[in-house]
Amino acid sequence: MFKKYLLLAIFSIISSSVVADEKRPWDIEVGIGAISTSGNTQSTSVQAKVDAKQNLLHWQNEYIFNSLFKQDEVTQDDNTKVKEKTADKYLASIKSAYLMEAEKSYLFGFVSYADDKFGAYRTYTTVAIGYGNWIYSTPTLHWYAEIGPGYFQGQKVITNPDPLLPDTLVDQSGAIVRASTELKWEITKSAEFKQTLSIESGSDNTRILSETSIATSISDAMQMKVGVAVAKDTNVTEGKKNTDTTTFINLIYKF
Repeated sequence: MFKKYLLLAIFSIISSSVVADEKRPWDIEVGIGAISTSGNTQSTSVQAKVDAKQNLLHWQNEYIFNSLFKQDEVTQDDNTKVKEKTADKYLASIKSAYLMEAEKSYLFGFVSYADDKFGAYRTYTTVAIGYGNWIYSTPTLHWYAEIGPGYFQGQKVITNPDPLLPDTLVDQSGAIVRASTELKWEITKSAEFKQTLSIESGSDNTRILSETSIATSISDAMQMKVGVAVAKDTNVTEGKKNTDTTTFINLIYKF
């Protein structure tokens, strides 16, 4: 039943923006980073992200897809070496904002879905609505914040003490309050600082997502971005860490 409501919410967000205006200007960023090592240590990691913003007359929509894959060489008890996946996760989200009062404030709807094969939660779905406002806006600095009620559904991982047996997944769901903010600062014509932060707080768990990055221009359409992404869950089981940190260097293509 929840999946039906989720699909209905996504359809409502997209359809409302389509009807709102026929003009469809887009700001799209596609980023990818890959690291491969060989020799004494062998590992492969790939990160990809798509961030698409649609700027209409009264609507601003954002579609994000982010994925991370990592494979490391692991030494077994018999000293043999095999390659194992150590990270395999992706996140998809849609946010649609209806702009009011000369675009200084807005009402929004938000849907996100995360799948993490090695995380404290196997899946994590969030639906939220609320109000947002631009705290500060100049030609070089933009800062907004938003807050609203929502609902989450997740599969919490209960680690099995026997490594030969699979972990147990426990369904959780409930009401949450979601707050988020984004700060974007154009330091120079070729350098940009960006900070995003979201907090989804409920009785079962509080999830905090943060990303800090600096991007420098290579050309009009290309950027090199370095940054740190942090994901934290306050309620995790024994054997799982409550914070995941990813340091990345990505090549960004803008069009």
